[in-house]
Amino acid sequence: MIPLLAILSVLQLVSGTVLQTYEATLVRYPALLVLVPVQIGTAGNLASITCSRLTTQLHLGTYELSVTNPELRANAGAVFALAATVFGVVGVAAWAIGLALGGALGLGQVLLVSLSSGMLLAGLVVITSVAAVEVSYRVGLNPDDTTIPVVTNVCDIAGVLILFGIVTLVV
Repeated sequence: MIPLLAILSVLQLVSGTVLQTYEATLVRYPALLVLVPVQIGTAGNLASITCSRLTTQLHLGTYELSVTNPELRANAGAVFALAATVFGVVGVAAWAIGLALGGALGLGQVLLVSLSSGMLLAGLVVITSVAAVEVSYRVGLNPDDTTIPVVTNVCDIAGVLILFGIVTLVV
């Protein structure tokens, strides 16, 4: 686990560097500043939940990597449904907080940023969670120990990149 955690720690530095390059934008638009930790944290939470559910199915012998697997599809559907709900509410809350702090972004812009980046992160959550469970199991590691650190770090890094990619397009 130590080499894996070391690699993930280095990748976290990349995320922080990207975040620092957008410092002026975050100060200018407080709603975006509110979105950063919430988007990243929510994506990490969704990924952790998904990995836990998949590893439980693996240990019970009901997990099967197949697009026709109804349990796998149900888990993916749940991630997207939760993401749409949570990132919509987060977008409205971020807009309101940004407005209270003197922000200039409209509700539509903040919602577009929040929902677009959130739904892209949801897709990443599903793919990364399934991949982490599969790889861990196939190389002989316990997915309960390896998947959550991997997916939360990947979601942190990708969350910053996706969020600011969308911000660049929208704002």
